[in-house]
Amino acid sequence: MAAPRTVIYTGREYREERALSGAFESPHRSAIALAIKRVIDILGALAGLTLGAVAYLIYNRRIRRESGSSVIFRQERVGELGRVFEMYKFRTMKTNAEVALEKLRAHNEMRGPVFKIRHDPRIIPIGKWLRRYHADELPQFWNVLKGDMSLVGPRPPTPAEVELYSPRHFQRLRVKPGLTGLWQLYGNSVSDFEDIVNLDCRYIDHWSLWLDLKVLVRTIPKILRGGGW
Repeated sequence: MAAPRTVIYTGREYREERALSGAFESPHRSAIALAIKRVIDILGALAGLTLGAVAYLIYNRRIRRESGSSVIFRQERVGELGRVFEMYKFRTMKTNAEVALEKLRAHNEMRGPVFKIRHDPRIIPIGKWLRRYHADELPQFWNVLKGDMSLVGPRPPTPAEVELYSPRHFQRLRVKPGLTGLWQLYGNSVSDFEDIVNLDCRYIDHWSLWLDLKVLVRTIPKILRGGGW
């Protein structure tokens, strides 16, 4: 598997590599605290992958039948400091989902460079259940184990979304992306990308192990109740 690469964006705001380096300045954090965070990520990833293996055994045939494709969906995402990595999910959409996206952009319920609609016609029947309880994201624990992601952090955008970023938006790429975060706790009440950026920057600027623990604890009942974010 190819090593993660650094994105060289061509958007009008970031044509020069020198401008990029300033946008991706990492926040200062204690090495000990980061090491503890990594240990927690590894332990959480091992537990999550165990659940993911069980889910795979239960749902793989139905996902294949309804989607007409492989069980695992792979997609390039942008992570810490602009590094591109391959993110994994259980497939919840039809095979032609990426092509159909262009026809649905006019119905986007989010303001800004992120796409989301409640009743996405591309989602297969089993995909609705998987998404409701976020079981489709279980394969991302492999990304956590590899170090591409963390348990808590901003959600990783696609390269196409990042191409539409304004300079301020790049601030959310200063740390590893995560499975859950402040935005996920607010769920469907957030409909503006600027609010997402504000929540991500708030998390980054006030990060602590205690904050991660609070986010994780509050995420569990939200998942059990079902519903999107």
